[in-house]
Amino acid sequence: MEGERIYIIGDIHGCLDMLTRLMDKIEWRSDRDALIFLGDYIDRGENSKGVIDLMLKILETSSHVHCLMGNHEDIFLNFLAGEDITTFFANGGETTIESYSIDGEILIPPDHITFFKSLSPWIELDDYYVVHAGLRPGVEIEGQTQEDLIWIRDPFIFSDYDFGKKVIFGHTPFTKPLVTDNKIGLDTGAVYGNRLTCLELPRMKFHSVEA
Repeated sequence: MEGERIYIIGDIHGCLDMLTRLMDKIEWRSDRDALIFLGDYIDRGENSKGVIDLMLKILETSSHVHCLMGNHEDIFLNFLAGEDITTFFANGGETTIESYSIDGEILIPPDHITFFKSLSPWIELDDYYVVHAGLRPGVEIEGQTQEDLIWIRDPFIFSDYDFGKKVIFGHTPFTKPLVTDNKIGLDTGAVYGNRLTCLELPRMKFHSVEA
């Protein structure tokens, strides 16, 4: 992947203020550094639309920005397609609807829909796999299912399986970044009143802002 540095940001969940402060804090250079978002940009927090607006602006400034599909974006697309309304509202979707509503009407800009549909399932770096939720132990990266990539928890979290590369992921919240021999977890519970975290590579430096 291009870029002298790589910045990877954990689950945002509508926390626009925290994302803005984190972007101001890190020294990301749009002309040369890669920037990766791990998914779950929407739901639960109060300004999902504002988060996507900001991400689209960031994407306009650089060709080194990469955005992963989270389970909440997948749920939202299913909701918009009329396929699964229950799961969407059971996972904090009401705040997303509120952020897109004007006078009781849900208005989702076409470029937001295009963004959601463009999200990547996983990214491979020289020494890392980057994915929203994790990988199924014993399965090659090319054989991983969409379900596992965006939803898996315990079989991945509690596994010491060698995936060939260390896996950087979000989805499962921790009070601080999880670092083990085979994985790095970056969801530090921004929407639950904790912090939003970014990992800077190759320095292995963590940056964060408090809720």
